[in-house]
Amino acid sequence: MLPGTYVDYEPAPREYELSVAQTVLRIHTRVADLYNQPMNQTEQQLRLTVEALKERQEHELVNHREFGLLHNCEYDQRLQPHDGVPSPDDMDELLSRRRGSKLFLAHPRAIAAFGRECNKRGLVPESIDIGGNRIPTWRGVPIFPCNKIPVTEARTTSIICMRTGEAEQGVIGLHQPGIPDEIEPSLSVRFMGISEQAIISYLVTTYYSAAVLVPDALGVLENVEIGRWR
Repeated sequence: MLPGTYVDYEPAPREYELSVAQTVLRIHTRVADLYNQPMNQTEQQLRLTVEALKERQEHELVNHREFGLLHNCEYDQRLQPHDGVPSPDDMDELLSRRRGSKLFLAHPRAIAAFGRECNKRGLVPESIDIGGNRIPTWRGVPIFPCNKIPVTEARTTSIICMRTGEAEQGVIGLHQPGIPDEIEPSLSVRFMGISEQAIISYLVTTYYSAAVLVPDALGVLENVEIGRWR
């Protein structure tokens, strides 16, 4: 370290507790016994239950007061649109606040509003193929639809831009691998037994949280108008 160089040290760093989402799946034994061809009904019910929990997890990762993206963006990384609607200029300013932005998250109606503004200027944003779906991009950064970002009664919403990954000092997801009866990292399905009414019960649990490693990893364009009254 050079003479006169100081490094900030946080004596009481923030601790992140994993949030939990749980539900109990109940299936009658006759379903497991009789209705497992051509599809295993127990497996299908578990799959749907897991998907529902993941939807809840996604909602909290965006909106939770303690660790949600919308509530953990620093004040100087929050921007307001120049003219209410999401314009290319606003998206450029959002990108300029951080290096190595990996993605945008926006409500589908916000993406449509941004597309209209591009059309007015004669711009055609490029798209890329991700998992068989065509995803629009801006300056090469994909804009992923996320219907968990709220839309207010005034028809405004937010657009999130972030850098991801621990190596890039970005936004990272937190989980606890190796939990009992794990079927995916930090997601378990635990057999709870069979009741006297012949009901099989499974406890489905997932643990999760998110952390913004440095303030400029996350930015939000707030109060974006997705449609004006005429």
